[in-house]
Amino acid sequence: MKKIILLLSATVFLISCSKNKYVISGTVKGIENGKTVIMETQDASGMGGLIAVDTVKVENGKFEITGKALEPSFHMLQVEGVQGKVPFILENGDIAIEINKDSLNKSKISGTYNNDEFSSFNKDLEKIQKPLIDFQTKNTPLMNTAQQTKDTAVINKLMAEFGKIQQSIGETTKKKYTTYAETHPKSFITALIIQSMMSDPAVDLKKLEKLYADLDASLKTTKPGKAIDTKIKEIKSGPAVGPAPAPVGGAK
Repeated sequence: MKKIILLLSATVFLISCSKNKYVISGTVKGIENGKTVIMETQDASGMGGLIAVDTVKVENGKFEITGKALEPSFHMLQVEGVQGKVPFILENGDIAIEINKDSLNKSKISGTYNNDEFSSFNKDLEKIQKPLIDFQTKNTPLMNTAQQTKDTAVINKLMAEFGKIQQSIGETTKKKYTTYAETHPKSFITALIIQSMMSDPAVDLKKLEKLYADLDASLKTTKPGKAIDTKIKEIKSGPAVGPAPAPVGGAK
């Protein structure tokens, strides 16, 4: 009986430790041993560029980064010799990141609630943006030829079609953001979406307050959560809405 109790105690202890720190288990195939992986985040002011917060080496196509996160936050991974960065949400827990060095947007991120949500959210955005990508793929050669021959009729036609698709996708994307925020109050992405909504001068204050009120209590104490609360108070007191960072994005 004592052995069972000790085993259960050890299991609880291990789970507790896992929740109080982050362990990023990463893979990146085709990279030489010794190449560096840099974890970056925005500087403390939120106005400058990215700063490195940790650096590890790749060994046999794998790397591991560990530490403790005080709250969820947006981070990037930069692999030496690879163009672009892999975005993810740093939070305590086990995070698995499979980097595709030849196509970073195909990299896979999973393991924690917010990163699973981030991956799913980006897949939905890719579906929304697919018509635009398909149009560009199909018509780029035609556009190039039209520009070379100065065929303004074809150029104007393609630009008009492109504009319509772009407008439709913009409207659908905006609806996606709003619907997600309304249905995922526990997601860190929702806090980022609400924060980005404040950059719209025509933002519906009542909707903003409702989204913030429904936001999970744990997210209200994060930097985006506090920024939302501050901005709502500023809007109600009179000052114009200032710019806010974009909520999420795919790999760069």
